[in-house]
Amino acid sequence: MMRKKNWIESHRYTPERLDTAQRALEDIRAGKDVMKAIHDHPIPSGGHIGKHTLVAAYRRLVEGGQWQPDLELLARIRMKPVRSLSGVTTVTVLTKPHPCPGNCIFCPDDARMPKSYLPDEPAAARAYENKFDPYVQVQARLNSLVSVGHPIEKIELLVLGGSWDAYGRDYQQWYIQRCFDALNGNDSQTLAAAQKINETAGSRCVGLSVETRPDEISPDLLVWLRGLGVTKVQMGAQSLNDEVLARNCRGHTAADTLRACALLRAAGFKIVLHWMPNLLGATLDMDRSDFSRLWERGYCPDELKIYPTQLLDGTALYEYWQRSEYIPYTTEELVALIADIKPTVPPYCRINRVIRDIPSHHVMEGNRRTSLRQDIHAEMQRRGQSCSCIRCREVRGRSVETGQLQLQDHIYYPAHAEEHFITYTTPDNYLVGYLRLSLPSRAAPSIGLEDLAGAAIIREVHVYGQALLVGEEQPGAAQHTGMGSALLEEAGRIAHQAGFNRLAVIAAVGTRQYYAGRGFELGAYYMVRSLPAAV
Repeated sequence: MMRKKNWIESHRYTPERLDTAQRALEDIRAGKDVMKAIHDHPIPSGGHIGKHTLVAAYRRLVEGGQWQPDLELLARIRMKPVRSLSGVTTVTVLTKPHPCPGNCIFCPDDARMPKSYLPDEPAAARAYENKFDPYVQVQARLNSLVSVGHPIEKIELLVLGGSWDAYGRDYQQWYIQRCFDALNGNDSQTLAAAQKINETAGSRCVGLSVETRPDEISPDLLVWLRGLGVTKVQMGAQSLNDEVLARNCRGHTAADTLRACALLRAAGFKIVLHWMPNLLGATLDMDRSDFSRLWERGYCPDELKIYPTQLLDGTALYEYWQRSEYIPYTTEELVALIADIKPTVPPYCRINRVIRDIPSHHVMEGNRRTSLRQDIHAEMQRRGQSCSCIRCREVRGRSVETGQLQLQDHIYYPAHAEEHFITYTTPDNYLVGYLRLSLPSRAAPSIGLEDLAGAAIIREVHVYGQALLVGEEQPGAAQHTGMGSALLEEAGRIAHQAGFNRLAVIAAVGTRQYYAGRGFELGAYYMVRSLPAAV
């Protein structure tokens, strides 16, 4: 692809910088600390190289045939390695400015942005710079990731911008098609054509997420989302207290959120909820109780973003504060609250965030720290507590001995389903791989799709560790060891034992070939495999 051939030239790395980086690389390969090697080799004309220049020099040496590929060396010099240690690399894009059906009192409303976003939030700033063009946003992000050493073969695409269904469907289809075109590196005539190309493209979409409101979720919308290739839906629950929701003009109820979760689960989607402590009318004790409802009343999200309410100028909430009718939590109160609730998160949920990345100068009063996660973990460590959420247990870059892994099945009961969170864990409880299997109950809402008739549903298969290229191996890495296939077989056994005659997978476009190689066939919207008749 063009981006892979020309990325060194596009970043204008001078021969002087690349030669300096090569000398530093030789020391690093010999065992020297990366930062010491950088400082031991200043640029002759002044200054020091960065890690991105080390990556450029490494790629020049490998592509020129002077060095053999060295994945361990690349891992040492890669910038922000955590970006791809989950097994995939995330690309975030933003839709164009557009009205939202909600009137929430805490939302900023900048005319340059989709509602609730600010132009200097990192992802929003990149979108604004690229005029919200989906193709340009994706291509720019891929180029940036390659330049700092990240693999871009397995991409999870996160489409942000508020209420997805508020946009016209023509725009939605065009937007997703152009995202696929950017991943594929060429234009296509239709979305279906772009999806077909992406099944074997150099950058495959292995997950596609959009965000919307709970009251927007319907069977018709979910069928439409499957046609686009969506596998994950983010929703702003914000609170599970109807009085608090009403005071903040949220425009939906907790029952709407529960119904939306049940519909999404019945259709196999991964569910990401947003939860906001410190809303108008809430107290610290109310927020503690509210958080427990997530797990006790059937919502049971797969992932959760904790977004403490931030007091921003120009919002209706700011006017309440000016009248002394709203008091933001202090940083200390917020840290204590989240340290109280985080140890209660069940092992099947991933806490993606504990604070929104809004630049502190926008916050009028209350917490301004965006590094809140570190503060919370320090407080939990001081208390002798730990968190069992997925993010806190991911194996990441640790070496894995497959013969020592333990197969476990955590069963829980959200609304209208029996869920199996099937995992491979290390002896010290690090999570190496997992599968989400949903067994719909007779009361589960119907989506009306033939693919799902009589089927147990695999909602996600994920193997952790540094993202590797297809066919690539690395000593001690979890990916490409057959773990995904073993999880699929275990899911089939459980589903068969429960009396289901088919197994359906909500496969992302870029994973269709993977499932096809394991006995699944592409239906109208899902990959499906028959199970032996139940005994």
